[in-house]
Amino acid sequence: MTTYIIRRLAQSVIVFFLITILIFFIMRLLPGDPIYMIISRAASETATEMQLEKIRHEYGLDRPMIVQYVDWLGGVFRGDFGVSILTNTDIREEIFRRLPITLHLGILALILSFLLGIPAGIISAVRRGTWIDTVVTSLANIGITIPQFWLAYVLMLVLALKLHWLPVFGYTSPFDNFWENTRQIIMPVFCLAVVTIAGVARQARSSMLEVIAQDYIRTAWSKGLTERAVIIKHGLKNSLIPIMVFLGLGLSVIVGGSVLIETVFVIPGMGRMAVEAMGNSDYPVIQGVVLVIAIMVLLTNLLIDLSYGWLDPRVQYR
Repeated sequence: MTTYIIRRLAQSVIVFFLITILIFFIMRLLPGDPIYMIISRAASETATEMQLEKIRHEYGLDRPMIVQYVDWLGGVFRGDFGVSILTNTDIREEIFRRLPITLHLGILALILSFLLGIPAGIISAVRRGTWIDTVVTSLANIGITIPQFWLAYVLMLVLALKLHWLPVFGYTSPFDNFWENTRQIIMPVFCLAVVTIAGVARQARSSMLEVIAQDYIRTAWSKGLTERAVIIKHGLKNSLIPIMVFLGLGLSVIVGGSVLIETVFVIPGMGRMAVEAMGNSDYPVIQGVVLVIAIMVLLTNLLIDLSYGWLDPRVQYR
């Protein structure tokens, strides 16, 4: 077990460095010059090349790429993500301000996905061939393919503009007004969770069908145990092993979807921060946001791998 943990940590470190390289150099390949975001349009028309070079030198954009990368990576290890080219604000402070909002929506969406997806999949497997199985399977197939942004606009049209049940957009801290926050996040959280709910339900159904066909499940039935005892005590834990993979995949889907959902619902989270920075060619902000998101996904996948031993003692780590 110890050897496996050390090996996985080493692999995660390598992946982390590969992520930083991709993030940094891909950002430099994007079109647009951030210098023109710093100066006004009128000034850009009259500025000389020498003046533009001076500004590039002030922001370190005239140095070789590898030097810029090493300086940026060193700052990351010190917890310094630099400053925004456009607003000259500290990126770390801005990320820490927006990260709790994205986590709030993402964690709620992930919890909702498993609370709805796992029971739906298990019930569908136990009642295979019935109308319940048909309904769950059909809804899961629809949910796995539905565009999140389209669903967001449909919910806004029906629940906000037509029925006036929920606010159209915005975000209020739950510490300031819990009820208003609850009303504001219902639609975003559901939009973020719908794809993961469908994926978890499909995987839970498939896993449970495989488990209930095993010999030890038939032995449990032959002992006269109730259906609830057989499913929950003997079948559920083993069927959860493949579903745990969706914890990492689900987090990736939810974090990726937050870019669209936060933009549609005007939520000041990290997803919207990334969109705004991308439109302004604000490289340091984009790098900081993408790096934080990548680290979250990387750590989640590492924890999932290590959880296999707890879920299934037959799994041996070497």
